[in-house]
Amino acid sequence: MAQYFNIHPDDPQPRLIRQAAEIFHSGGVVAYPTDSSYALGCTLGHKDAQDRIRAIRGVDETHHFTLVCRNLAEIATYARVDNSQFRLLKANTPGSYTFILQASREVPRRLQNPRRSTIGLRVPDHAVTLALLEELNEPLLSMTLMLPDDDTPLNEAWEIRDRLERRVDLVIDAGACDMRPTTVIDLTSETPQLVRQGKGDAARFGF
Repeated sequence: MAQYFNIHPDDPQPRLIRQAAEIFHSGGVVAYPTDSSYALGCTLGHKDAQDRIRAIRGVDETHHFTLVCRNLAEIATYARVDNSQFRLLKANTPGSYTFILQASREVPRRLQNPRRSTIGLRVPDHAVTLALLEELNEPLLSMTLMLPDDDTPLNEAWEIRDRLERRVDLVIDAGACDMRPTTVIDLTSETPQLVRQGKGDAARFGF
């Protein structure tokens, strides 16, 4: 049975953030809010939790996680970022974007695109997510919380609990999220490429 925390969306309670971080560190799978939709997350070192997230989503090993980071410095640890990429990242983070970049040696190969050695990274603009990342002191592996037979992500914590209470370890309720996933921008070419239009404004990248 999943635990259920009501956390204030703008002023997260430190005690609950610490308890949620403990669940993450112990290998838990957590449904948590972001500045786009709700997401499923776990920490880097727990492959069994990653497998559970893939099973919930109904996806295989070719569907890759996004690495959710606190800030640009953390992104630079896990991706190779040149000056022009850095300027684009700085202008558009935090925000509802996922950026495809070349993975650094810090990223386990199982988390990279097998053909391109890339990784998706983002810095969210949500107080609860950022408080969790600060308490964890490491990135989260994340996927949009959209179930196999659904057309849109889940955006209400009570519904997530009803549908997943025996498959996740914690549901964090910080109010309704947007029903759109992030906009995905590939920065591995000379010019940015739009992979998926979501909540983030793609016009900022010339699309």
